[in-house]
Amino acid sequence: MEKLLLRLLTAGCMAAIPFLFRGKRRDNFLIFFSKGVLATLIDAYVVGTKKIAYPARPFPKIFKTNIIYDILFFPLLSVVWVKMSEQDRLGKKLLKSLMFSVPMSLGQWYFEKNSKLFKWKKWSPLHTFASVNFTLFTIRGFFGLIKYLDKKEMWR
Repeated sequence: MEKLLLRLLTAGCMAAIPFLFRGKRRDNFLIFFSKGVLATLIDAYVVGTKKIAYPARPFPKIFKTNIIYDILFFPLLSVVWVKMSEQDRLGKKLLKSLMFSVPMSLGQWYFEKNSKLFKWKKWSPLHTFASVNFTLFTIRGFFGLIKYLDKKEMWR
């Protein structure tokens, strides 16, 4: 069942890529790759400190983390969130971040209890909620900084 879920997640992400990378491609790639790096670093720390384990994951002999989450799923969610909240003030951004962090926390709680996709050792839905929001706002801040520097032409 776990391999099927991972294949479905991968297929869904791959199908979404052409739709999510329309328009401002440079911005979307910047968000996508920076979130991939951030998610991979955080997940490597969390797995390394034995807070979470991924019994079912792609390339288990190479990676201890689930690379589908880190370099595909979470980065795509960040692209969607930044696009949705790009023109919003902080209050609206906070509300929109809940549209991602609450379902993610509940979904992970459900799958932790009912599958072997991951095993929480020193983790909870609250940790997922906090980490998803932290990474969303970190990437949004980084993206905002890049946009600001572009306006000031500091790269040229």
